[in-house]
Amino acid sequence: MPRAEPSRLELPPGAFGVYVHIPFCTRRCDYCAFATWDDRADRIGPYLDAVEAEIAGAVADGLPPATSVFFGGGTPSLLNGEDLTRLLAAIPRAAGAEVTVECNPETLDANKLAAYRAGGVTRISLGVQSMVPSVLAALGRVHEPTVVQRSVALARAADFGNINIDLIYGAAGESLAAWRHTIDEVLKLEPSHISAYALTVEPGTPLAADRGRHPDDDDQADKYLLAAEVLEAAGYEWYEVSNWARPGYECQHNLLYWLQGAYRGFGCAAHSHLAGRRWWNVHHVDRYIAALQAGRSPEAGHEQLGPDERRIEALQLELRTARGVPADALDLSGLGDPLEGRVPCALPGTRALLEPVGGRVVLTRHGRLLANEIALRLR
Repeated sequence: MPRAEPSRLELPPGAFGVYVHIPFCTRRCDYCAFATWDDRADRIGPYLDAVEAEIAGAVADGLPPATSVFFGGGTPSLLNGEDLTRLLAAIPRAAGAEVTVECNPETLDANKLAAYRAGGVTRISLGVQSMVPSVLAALGRVHEPTVVQRSVALARAADFGNINIDLIYGAAGESLAAWRHTIDEVLKLEPSHISAYALTVEPGTPLAADRGRHPDDDDQADKYLLAAEVLEAAGYEWYEVSNWARPGYECQHNLLYWLQGAYRGFGCAAHSHLAGRRWWNVHHVDRYIAALQAGRSPEAGHEQLGPDERRIEALQLELRTARGVPADALDLSGLGDPLEGRVPCALPGTRALLEPVGGRVVLTRHGRLLANEIALRLR
């Protein structure tokens, strides 16, 4: 099956990421548990000033040049070109840095995209979720499929050659045929990268309170296998359980997370990591603004991972990628017949879950469905 070459799943020397959290939305989706608000539009100006102040403090402390920058949310594309590129300009960047902005299709127009591109944005990530109106409604999305098509055309006209499309499967009422329709319609748009995530039920969300809309595990497994089959047949290489890309278009910023790279987060609820130390900012937008206005650190907490914790976490993350893990990192006793006489790879009576690649083992398509369970066997 198509798989990204391991050599492309490496961090370059000096790799460092910057994440900027934009917590504003026009409407909060029923499944969303992120730090986002749809009733704080009056706080956008003070919030951007606070983020800029936090970045300036980090630069004064020696913030390394970023090899990737990611504006996430929320809905970063609610920001006009001037405001977003003002924050981007404050961040030191390495030559050729990947700069991604998460966008909702209905928020984009030609002027905004042109300003993003001129300001240094290199990658657009569209929150499409589905190309079926009834499924979009079930997810609480406000755009129509035609808006997605228009947004992709506008992004290409603004010289964006690197476009990701985010999808979600498993919404109430979504048939397998409807999911196949979404995949087929997205493939017609020829994005460079496609992410497909199983709908998850997060505590405290409206979705969590409505058990009748909870996704079915078997249904989601069928939809994952369908997506993997169709996307890989179309030339998209899987490189992380939920991510496929044209060769060379893997998201460099997300690789930092999956390969334990260093990154700095700015904004409310943003997380940072450096050499096993993790820290995170206060969650609420008003508390974040107040901290920066008072000249205080917005840090809310931290943790320091020890060597053993870092090692097992590294294996857990790598297992989800096309890099896989060393064959001796897994306790595979009881997993059926050996593959090529060396690697037990299947539960009795089931399909293979792992395949050997050199001295490593990589999840098969069916193995990806059980990635969390297999990770419990890491040692």
